[in-house]
Amino acid sequence: MKSQDILLLLKVLSLEKSELDSVPDSEHGSQTSARNLAALTGVGKTEVNASLNRSIDVGLAKMSVRGKSLLINKKPLLEFIVHGIKYVFPVKPAEMTRGIPTAFAAPVLNKKLMSAGDLICVWPDASASDMGQAILPLYKTVPIAIKQDKQLYEYLALVDAIRIGRARESKIAITELSKRILN
Repeated sequence: MKSQDILLLLKVLSLEKSELDSVPDSEHGSQTSARNLAALTGVGKTEVNASLNRSIDVGLAKMSVRGKSLLINKKPLLEFIVHGIKYVFPVKPAEMTRGIPTAFAAPVLNKKLMSAGDLICVWPDASASDMGQAILPLYKTVPIAIKQDKQLYEYLALVDAIRIGRARESKIAITELSKRILN
């Protein structure tokens, strides 16, 4: 597995949710086509194909019966995120920078936890207005991908909270992520 695999799986979940809200296929073809996923996430089309194949090989995704769309195995994906993400893709807050709030500073969690200090965690982004400690996102294009997808932003911020949080903080993030993935 590579970090972009998680980004793409979460993007497909976000697209599934938007399909439930009756969003039509995009100008790039099927919602889960490699071409569309590449356009929506900034991950190259060749790498999207390789990533989707890896995800299918390890059982985190499968092709639909007609073979036209990718389906996410939600429980195994959640299990991997909950129990493995912080070991496979560890992260530590770094230097102060301008960026997009993530983890406990993101809108999805910032009202659920009391801050232990004034420093927040951010994904570096020169066009953002917030200042905080830099957190390397799962993949370099995350700041671009989340700007057009609020659901994906929530998923990735919750994943970051699991990656950097202690037991109490992780538990809250896991509860919130479980609600979003399994419902």
